[in-house]
Amino acid sequence: MAGLPRVLLTGFEPFGGEPVNPALEVLHELSGERIAGHRVEPAALPVCFTDGPRALIEAIERVGPALVVCVGQAGGRARLSLERVALNLADARIADNAGAQPIDRALIEGAPNAYFSTLPVKALHASLNQHGVPAELSLSAGTYVCNAVFFALMHHLSTRRPEVRGGFIHIPYLPEQACRHPGAPSMSLATLAKGLGIAIGTALETPSDLVVAGGVEC
Repeated sequence: MAGLPRVLLTGFEPFGGEPVNPALEVLHELSGERIAGHRVEPAALPVCFTDGPRALIEAIERVGPALVVCVGQAGGRARLSLERVALNLADARIADNAGAQPIDRALIEGAPNAYFSTLPVKALHASLNQHGVPAELSLSAGTYVCNAVFFALMHHLSTRRPEVRGGFIHIPYLPEQACRHPGAPSMSLATLAKGLGIAIGTALETPSDLVVAGGVEC
């Protein structure tokens, strides 16, 4: 499999007092997997506004992927959230793991205010739901490190590697995390791994997104 084209899959270390991060755990599950003729290459990112994007760019340049999928924890969400928009904005409710807490700051000075994902998100949404994995389209990746990495990804691909597609997927808590947060939804690691595998395969096999309604009224 050494000669296979590659998919870069990234996840984050734990943050916000959580002992685990489902994005890091699912990274271990899919590392080295072969999906649609591509090998999954993992990269763990620090939850840091400066080092997270830097580690992502270094991984892209090291791996030379055909596709990049970044994954992050979104406690409180019940479905895989297929993010559509990355904002050029840092506004941190809590400090990152390096102690930084930027407020109302541009992530990259002089860059566009926003980028859209280049993943076929509507096709991913349809495929995940058809395979029994709860999924949704999302218009907000937040303004924390997940969004910072998402924006850095799209800026780098747009300016340096336009032939590569990429995007961001938020995932729910694991059940053991939800036990510490009464009322919070969760998803098993097996379902998360299944869903991300489906998303990667669909992205690789879908050159153009579905033309179907996916907007919201408010």
